[in-house]
Amino acid sequence: MSERTIVITGSSDGVGAAAARRLAAAGDNVVVIGRSVSKTKALADELGTDYLCSDFSDLAQVRTLAGDLRQRYRRIDVLANNAGSVFAADGLTVDGFDSVLQVNYLAAFLLTTLLMDVLVASKARIICTSSSSQRLVRPGVSVDDLLCVMPVRPTVAYGRSKIALVMFTRELHRRYGGLGVSAASFHPGFVNSNFGPASGSRVLKVMERAHSERLVGITPEAACDQLVWLAADESQDFEPAGDYFVKRRVGRAHRITYDPRHCDELWQRTATLVNRS
Repeated sequence: MSERTIVITGSSDGVGAAAARRLAAAGDNVVVIGRSVSKTKALADELGTDYLCSDFSDLAQVRTLAGDLRQRYRRIDVLANNAGSVFAADGLTVDGFDSVLQVNYLAAFLLTTLLMDVLVASKARIICTSSSSQRLVRPGVSVDDLLCVMPVRPTVAYGRSKIALVMFTRELHRRYGGLGVSAASFHPGFVNSNFGPASGSRVLKVMERAHSERLVGITPEAACDQLVWLAADESQDFEPAGDYFVKRRVGRAHRITYDPRHCDELWQRTATLVNRS
């Protein structure tokens, strides 16, 4: 079996770093993508693999990242859209979008679509890290709500962005599944990592404190299991059809994600947003 190229965003620490370690140990060429130069380089040096840095709060940097990946790699076997954050304060990015919406969803959409010809030629698997927090968003949420570019409470924006990722994954399958591209999203569980404390979110701080008392939370090494499983070699006995996974099984996502009309609308409107930014 030839060495595969696996690109993981948000892999300088946490779930992404844990997944990178396991996949590299299995013999894959893992490309580590992160915002912090020092942390990203440190992991790449540890694994003896490549790395690139990009700040997803700036879509110009996402475009540069896509160009660098296209230039360096003739094929990409797996693209894991794992980067994400919850921010301590409401705010807009340099592109004029809500920070959480852009880092968690818009940047992943832009990177994936800019690489799509390479991904199709590689018959790649695209994996998006979502969250069960999407199900806390009110049932009547609309595409307008999901693409609200003005700042809202970080926890609301976070849940909405994770819904958008599930819908994006379903639409990826609808548009490109017939060309050999497979897609899946998953919930990693609440993770004991830098994610919560660094965000400043009061909800996540409470959960982090509870984890210290062994009430909730899992390690990044445990949380990366589904990402590694979904990125496994083609010999696995299933092809995810844009499904959302929880504990290696198809899970229940937010109601809006099951309507193909909304998924198509979200794709088209997202494309308009990022292409004019």
